[in-house]
Amino acid sequence: MKNCVIVIPALNPNEKLCDYVRLLSEERFLSILIIDDGSSHTCQTIFDRCSSYHNVTVVRHSENKGKGRALKNAFAYILNDEQMGNANGVITADADGQHELSDVMKLCQSLSEDKSKLVLGVRSFDTENVPLSNKMGNTITRHVFRLLYGKRISDTQTGLRGIAMDSLHHFTDLEGERFSYETNMLIAAVRQKLAIEECPIETVYINENESSHFNPFKDSAEIYWVLFKNFFKFMGVSLTSFILDITLFQLFILILGFTFARRRILISTILARAGSSLFNYCMNRSVVFKSRRKWNKTIIGYYSLAVAEAVTSGLSVYLLFQLTGFREVFLKAGVDLVIFLVSYRIQKLVVFKD
Repeated sequence: MKNCVIVIPALNPNEKLCDYVRLLSEERFLSILIIDDGSSHTCQTIFDRCSSYHNVTVVRHSENKGKGRALKNAFAYILNDEQMGNANGVITADADGQHELSDVMKLCQSLSEDKSKLVLGVRSFDTENVPLSNKMGNTITRHVFRLLYGKRISDTQTGLRGIAMDSLHHFTDLEGERFSYETNMLIAAVRQKLAIEECPIETVYINENESSHFNPFKDSAEIYWVLFKNFFKFMGVSLTSFILDITLFQLFILILGFTFARRRILISTILARAGSSLFNYCMNRSVVFKSRRKWNKTIIGYYSLAVAEAVTSGLSVYLLFQLTGFREVFLKAGVDLVIFLVSYRIQKLVVFKD
């Protein structure tokens, strides 16, 4: 018996699901769990046939809740089942039959070798049968994920995944009810520092992937919101810090109105920057990056980075001005944009890294 649980979320499947489940059942996996995610009643005979095979259980949602919710409910079901909870891991597969049995077996073998990891069945997108939209979508998402999270993943949209049982609890409470949940799984794996293993699999697209329930606009928007959400928080905190800096500057200008202009401006600038930078540090630490490191281990790095950014900005603008003769304000805008993007990565991967 293969000591893995197969999870298949299904919405209005066709007869191919029965053939696929039969092949899986013949391999004697510990259990095969099918989530009927609110399919129409006309599909009931298909699920009845599937449940008649060895070790197959069908759990039904009364209404469609999305692939993410189906997977989360399946994981919770497995963790609460004494027999399934003793498996080496869980393998998620799609209901359209696009994941070859031999590839499922590869992931099962990999899960038997390690108790704490995420295994991704990665496809090759260089073959002719890959729809252009899928090829472009995966390429863009792959590069964005690496840019924002520092991890190279060849196939961010694969539905064939193996989760070691010791790691399954990391994925039961994540956000996302539809396809964005699978992106959240990758982000959670990176944040939890799980080993992510890639296993090459066959690239199968049946009839241009027409059976997929993926909405190109709605689901793509949700996926990219998940990817950029943390960066948008970083931008929001930076904008708020800028407004606070201007507000404090004006406040101190009014308070110090009795002093000489040069002294008033200098003191107001220093005090305003001190207040806004402290606010920025606290918000980035607790809200954006949610670092568990103690403040005394991060504040030195944060202010060292701030000083380095100021020096880099000044020198870069000066050198570019000497080389190009462009107006300083335009050069500074471009330079500071690059520094802002680099600062996000450094704060995420160095300053506030757990």
